[in-house]
Amino acid sequence: MASRGGVILEIKRGRDVLLLDGDCGLCHRLALFMDPRLDGSSDIAYRQIESEESRELISRLPVWKQEADTVYLFRGDQAFVRSAAAIRCLLYLKWYWKIWFPVLWAIPLPVRDVAYRVIAKYRYRFFARPEICTFRID
Repeated sequence: MASRGGVILEIKRGRDVLLLDGDCGLCHRLALFMDPRLDGSSDIAYRQIESEESRELISRLPVWKQEADTVYLFRGDQAFVRSAAAIRCLLYLKWYWKIWFPVLWAIPLPVRDVAYRVIAKYRYRFFARPEICTFRID
């Protein structure tokens, strides 16, 4: 455990972290979809963006990334946001999901991010908010 600014970080050093909106049905479903499909070597932690631990991680990023209303993926010493984070989630899954990564990554970033923003804008309309957050937090 590392302490930084008075916040105890419970995430094992070197472990990748996916920060999701705990009130978003789509984000909730993403974590529940990913978990049983992780490949044997994947070690990823899920956290609610609203948590103190997540705010500490986000505070280390450049301002433009801090202000993004998005999913965050911390992989090693890199942080990915929006479509880059969402598409990189495929790399944690079994091989038949991983093969989609280069296909989706080939789509130009501005196009991917426009699609991401449209989905993000309407996510509460199409995906019911979970009453409680039940995705795995370990």
